[in-house]
Amino acid sequence: MACRLTKNDSSVLAALFDPESSLTCAVETDDNISTSSSPSRLKLLQEQEVFALKSTNHDQPQPGEIELAISRLTAIIESERLYASAWNNRAQARRMLITDEKLSQNPSCVAEIFKDLAQAILLTTPTKANMAVSIMDARTLASAHTHRGYLLLLASKSEENRKMLANVPGLGQLSIQDLEEAASRELAKGGRYGNERARQLAVKTNSYAKLCGSIVREAITKEISDFYHLQVDLAG
Repeated sequence: MACRLTKNDSSVLAALFDPESSLTCAVETDDNISTSSSPSRLKLLQEQEVFALKSTNHDQPQPGEIELAISRLTAIIESERLYASAWNNRAQARRMLITDEKLSQNPSCVAEIFKDLAQAILLTTPTKANMAVSIMDARTLASAHTHRGYLLLLASKSEENRKMLANVPGLGQLSIQDLEEAASRELAKGGRYGNERARQLAVKTNSYAKLCGSIVREAITKEISDFYHLQVDLAG
């Protein structure tokens, strides 16, 4: 009698033998999907957002210019709380104020970044699996998940880095290993929504991919060893 694998078992086996398989399934996009705002309202919000980010649109924006962008993005959010792109870009702007090395010294700011990213993701994530999303929402989701994944990956690098999450509910007490796994999941989502770099990072941090690599190395080593001993026996 044939043995039937559960859907979960099949997914695990697929990930073991093709660790990128679960990370490369791109989400379908459809730009005909309507948004919560009318086309004219959406166009106005986008124009306001472009203007809000104008002060940071050069190589080395100063803190005052970044704060100005944050203030303008906040005004957009207050006028239209369902406009996910503004939440995502406010997180990006806030991130520009802090270097990687100083994140652990600014847990309150990191918590605000995570709040903005969470809201952007909440507003744009489809309600059903395999549901198509608009191109605009896919870009927002790719950016927000990748940003969150990158921060989690940074936090997993050391106990000092982990302090950056002290004020983020549900994350502050996670172990280094748990943070790395959470980062891999976020980066995988970023990859599925279109960020190629996120997909590549997800593969590198994915536990199945690591396990698969270990299994393959052991199998190759054993095969070489068996072949060598067989040749010795035949020669003898």
